[in-house]
Amino acid sequence: MAQTVEPRTARGRGEAAPAPVSKIAPRRRKLPIPYLLIGPALILLAIVLLWPIVQMVWYSFTDFTTRNLLPNQPGPTWNGFSHYQTLLSDPEFWTILRNTVVVCVLMVGITMVLGTLVGLLLHKLPKWFAGFVSIGMMLAWATPALSASLVFRWLFLPERGLVNVTLDSLPDWLVGSGWLDYNWFLEPLPLFSILITVIVWQSFPFIAVSVLAGLKSIPDELYEAARMDGASAWKAFWNVTFPMLRPLFALLLILQIIWDLRVFTQLYILANSFQNKDVYLLSYYIYQQGFSASPANYGMGSAIAVVMTVMILFVTAYYLRIMIRQGETR
Repeated sequence: MAQTVEPRTARGRGEAAPAPVSKIAPRRRKLPIPYLLIGPALILLAIVLLWPIVQMVWYSFTDFTTRNLLPNQPGPTWNGFSHYQTLLSDPEFWTILRNTVVVCVLMVGITMVLGTLVGLLLHKLPKWFAGFVSIGMMLAWATPALSASLVFRWLFLPERGLVNVTLDSLPDWLVGSGWLDYNWFLEPLPLFSILITVIVWQSFPFIAVSVLAGLKSIPDELYEAARMDGASAWKAFWNVTFPMLRPLFALLLILQIIWDLRVFTQLYILANSFQNKDVYLLSYYIYQQGFSASPANYGMGSAIAVVMTVMILFVTAYYLRIMIRQGETR
């Protein structure tokens, strides 16, 4: 019978046995290298973006004006929600807010529809021709807002504008008379029509090129299956194209709303400064209250800017919530 031999230990000499040594090495704490790498960028963004927002919110609760910028003058005093109460009780603000929402909806809607249609058209064209047309459209998108606004203002000038001269040369039974002296920039409807035209002309190329890039990523087999099932072009778009590009459309929609709500340069050039309050939009109203009024009221301008920022954040959060619910964000 085999005997088991116990290992010699220190117990026989009345000493305590050594504690067992763990074979698992202790985990080393990993340095947060990714956070350290993006840290400078986050700090820069906080300085460039977050700090101005904090200042804007703080100014909206004060009576900050130009006199507070002078030396040896006291700082702005805290007035709470006084500016917001004034805004909410001012019929002029609600009129401007209504005009802003209506004009923004028209600009965004026309831009998205036209850009999508042009993107679908470019997808059907030969590659060389689609590339040529895309370059031409992107030139319009890259045109500075100031230059584009001046060109459209010249086109619609009374007496010598190309549009007025052309309309005046047409028969009276077709377009009426008196177009040569007609001023497009005095009333809200014609002015907003020109503004929408300028914005759409500059914005739809970006939507078209983005949609074209998205269409290139959709497999052709899906369209072949739709054609075999007898689906029309309209049904193929709603059952194949739109579901596949829904995240792209949501992103483009959010960006377009943000851009169109902040339209200022085009309206400033077309409206010729701040003469007519009937053609104000929120971005225009912010500048008028904060810089052009006498005296300039930075507090009121900041309050209007906060209202517009909340509108943008609400729209963005709403669409992001829809995308997250549908599992289209990664």
